[in-house]
Amino acid sequence: MTTAAAERTSAARQRILDTAFRLFYAKGIRAVGVDLIIAESRVAKATFYKHFPAKDDLVVAYLDTVDVIWTGQLTSAAEAAGPAPAERLVGMFDALASACRRPGYRGCAFINAAAESQPGTAVHDRTVAHKAAVRAWVRGLAEAAGASDPESLARSLTLLLDGGLASGSLDASPDAPQAAKSSARALVAAALTA
Repeated sequence: MTTAAAERTSAARQRILDTAFRLFYAKGIRAVGVDLIIAESRVAKATFYKHFPAKDDLVVAYLDTVDVIWTGQLTSAAEAAGPAPAERLVGMFDALASACRRPGYRGCAFINAAAESQPGTAVHDRTVAHKAAVRAWVRGLAEAAGASDPESLARSLTLLLDGGLASGSLDASPDAPQAAKSSARALVAAALTA
C-alpha cells in the first residue's frame, strides 16, 4: 500500500472512530446503528467493514480511546497533587471534577457500555478490564503510600470514583466531585493510620 493510500485508510478509520465516539457517548451504544455511523463519518459501507468487521469491534475501539483519555486524566490529576502517593490517591479525584463539568457529560462511558452489553462479550470484557486496570493502578498507589490494606483502599476509592462519575450524570450537583474528594481524603487518612 502506498503512503497516500495508507493515509486515506487511516483518515477514514479515524473519522469512523471519531463519529462513533461522539454518537456512542451522546446517545448510547445500542441506540446508534452502523448505518448512522457510516453516513455521519462519510465513508462507504465497504470501508467501514474493512476497518470494523462488526459493530462490537468499533465499540471496543471506542472504549480503547476512552480508556486512554480517562486514564490520562486520572494520572495527570494524581501527579498534579504532588509526589507523595497519598496525595496522588486524593488528587486523582480532581479528574472527576473536570469530567463532570464537561458539556454533554453523560457519566462513565465504561459503566454505560457495561449496562448495554452482556457479560462474556468483547464489549463487556473490555469494560471489566478497564475497571480492573484502574483499581490495580490505585492499589499500587495505596501500597506505595503504606496503606494497611491496599486492596481494600483501592476498592473503596474506585467505588467512590465510579459513584462520583454516576452522580455527575444523575444529579449534576456541582459539589459532588468535591464531596467525593473529601471522602477520599478521609479514607486515605484512615487507611494510613490503621
